[in-house]
Amino acid sequence: MTTEQYQESVDWLFVQAPNYQIDGLKAYKPGLANITRLCAFFGNPQEKIKCIHIGGTNGKGSTSNMLASVLQEAGYKVGLYNSPHLIDFTERIKVNGKNCNKEFVYNFIQKLKTLPEDILPSFFEFTTIMAFEYFYQQKVDFAIIEVGLGGRLDSTNIIKPLVAAITNVQLDHQNILGNTIEEIAAEKAGIIKNNIPVISGDENNSVKSIIREKADRENAPFIDATMIQSDLISDLKGNYQKKNIRVVLALIEELKKINIPVSEENIEKGLLNVHHNTGFIGRWFEFSKDPLTICDTGHNQAGLEYVFSQLNSIERHKHIVLGFVNDKKIDEVMTLLPENSEFYFAKPSINRGRHPEDYENLLQEAKISYKIFNSVQEAYLSAKEHCTKEEMIFIGGSNFVVGEFLEKNLEISE
Repeated sequence: MTTEQYQESVDWLFVQAPNYQIDGLKAYKPGLANITRLCAFFGNPQEKIKCIHIGGTNGKGSTSNMLASVLQEAGYKVGLYNSPHLIDFTERIKVNGKNCNKEFVYNFIQKLKTLPEDILPSFFEFTTIMAFEYFYQQKVDFAIIEVGLGGRLDSTNIIKPLVAAITNVQLDHQNILGNTIEEIAAEKAGIIKNNIPVISGDENNSVKSIIREKADRENAPFIDATMIQSDLISDLKGNYQKKNIRVVLALIEELKKINIPVSEENIEKGLLNVHHNTGFIGRWFEFSKDPLTICDTGHNQAGLEYVFSQLNSIERHKHIVLGFVNDKKIDEVMTLLPENSEFYFAKPSINRGRHPEDYENLLQEAKISYKIFNSVQEAYLSAKEHCTKEEMIFIGGSNFVVGEFLEKNLEISE
């Protein structure tokens, strides 16, 4: 397999199966009928691996990567399925921090081309079965599976996990999941299964009650992670990680109950070595110290509130590079923008990317200092040019903005 053959096969995957990154709502295929048939075609690999299911609006990626790091420190072989990827497709499927083998991806896509014509999976369904099969072939001890979108109708919901977690529930993807926190919570709670413990990390009482009620109906033990007190820290920076750490600790306690040993030292080391153990980046990621440059993939209202609040606590003048996708409610973001900042707005280079000219009226109404660019890289280079050593740069607003920035600059930095 050549590099060109690999890239052609991945390009085929993106073209053949619509994906949320490109096609938005058209790519969303709710329900488990497709993934059930797809898994059966490959011999149901999801039934041959031990899974841990992580759902929620924000924090899924951080929580799953922290848990993976802890389990790796305990000596286990850990599969990790996250989305979306920032730079390379293989980031979505990892074993002990190493991206999925490209030759496996290539060969698996050749098999996908032989599917019966009446099985028409989405892009996410394709990648989900690919993860299950890879983890089975790699003989992982545990596979940590992150929910793609929602929960109840998400293709990952075909698994029967050892334990599940719902990190939190916030407004996001309302056009699919519902217009209220309560409606979205009910969708997220759809991952709760009979007799399988569920961890809740949300402090909102109405969300807690919805998750608890579903747990009661399924006779599933309900664990409130917000009650956990801990001073443990992680190398994943961001004040919001304290909440995710509590969910991780609750998950580990449940695993211990079913005779999966994890020591206190494993936990401490795992939390402090997430970047090294899993290769996870993009969450309050310090790209550079001179000038201080931070990127974060927070992209919905709740995520941006956390991120911008932390930015406001840093007493430096800020150069902030932002970009958004089409379904983002820009007016809500405008009310959250950090003070003492220059703004550089850019269009992410995907079909769903929204050009700042489309919402320039809102920028003018916000009475902020801003410039508009056609690309994230142009915006970043301008910010870097104008940023002094005493100031800082922030890049965010979307997974795609951060991914585009890292793809262009990470190797240069290293």
